[in-house]
Amino acid sequence: MKNIRKELLVWVQLVSFIIIWFIVLLLSSTDLKINWDAIKKLPDVVTIYVVLSLVFTKWGWKWRIFRGWLVPFPNLQGTWKGALESTWVDPNTGQRIPPKEIVLVIKQTFSTLSCVTFTDESDTYSTTAQINQDDESGVFRMSYNYTNRPRSIVRDRSEIHDGAAILKIVLEPKKKLEGEYWTSRKTTGDISVKFVSKKLAQSFA
Repeated sequence: MKNIRKELLVWVQLVSFIIIWFIVLLLSSTDLKINWDAIKKLPDVVTIYVVLSLVFTKWGWKWRIFRGWLVPFPNLQGTWKGALESTWVDPNTGQRIPPKEIVLVIKQTFSTLSCVTFTDESDTYSTTAQINQDDESGVFRMSYNYTNRPRSIVRDRSEIHDGAAILKIVLEPKKKLEGEYWTSRKTTGDISVKFVSKKLAQSFA
């Protein structure tokens, strides 16, 4: 996941350091010129710079002011709800099962991304996850690999399995994710969810 535009990062770091140094000199009533007194303030400047860097990686990357030009990827953290439609055909009826309601929970930091999906029959946990942007269209997509653990009472027809999904990220006018998935059971299907809350759900209920 490309979490920052590296071509701009060096300039942002340099300008930020100089601005902090200027403010420290100003507040300490030190002459605004390169001399020994100004150099002695460098430890203070470095300390402030490190603290601000930590603030940025913890919270700042989510702020709209950095979105797009410095932080290229969107903030997806929260709870999403929607439906999963499988191509699996029930051998007993010869028909597809109806769409299943799902809850997708995305946990995201500046450098990590993980997904958990809940249904009334199983939980799915991502093993890898990332956000990519198409170079031509600019469309964002979230892709992840996962392990699905059905409830023990349904494992006679739905065993533990692995899978992967690729979901297109739509931000306007409302946040939604839509795309497809496939599994080691040789089934495929579509997923469509909409953003409902910044709170992280812990179960299907």
